[in-house]
Amino acid sequence: MTGASEGVIVRPAEPRDLPAVARLAGELVRMHHAEDPARFFLPDRVEEGYAWWLAREIANAKAVVLVLARGAEVLGYAYGRLEDRDWNMLLDTHGAIHDVYVAAEARRGGLGRTLMDAIVAALGALGAPRIVLSTMVGNEAAQRLFRACGFRSTMLEMTRG
Repeated sequence: MTGASEGVIVRPAEPRDLPAVARLAGELVRMHHAEDPARFFLPDRVEEGYAWWLAREIANAKAVVLVLARGAEVLGYAYGRLEDRDWNMLLDTHGAIHDVYVAAEARRGGLGRTLMDAIVAALGALGAPRIVLSTMVGNEAAQRLFRACGFRSTMLEMTRG
């Protein structure tokens, strides 16, 4: 690896990573909220909430929380879970990728692909026969990444109000 990816690893998140991951998660939430505040709410103390939730998920055998790190610096994170059959979504057992985020200063160097490959592999290792994710309609860069990782469009959420 050279350039932006030099010295970067993907590893399971640890409790010591939670402040940095929660900060990145807050950026992700604020990005969504800024794009469509009628659809994406912005909770008070979002970082605190994410730190609490992801601390629980680190200990959950059906969850995957990964960090993209260079030394002690967390550059990104991914969060997903192995989910049971969902009758409402007509979706059999699956891995669900809930969050993938790379800090703005670390983008455009292939690190998003590195993080995606790692979470797909981790969910596969948990037994996920398929993996699904949702992406904001206007986030074309993320959609290009997801397509490059083998994902295809299957649903389009529509919101009124």
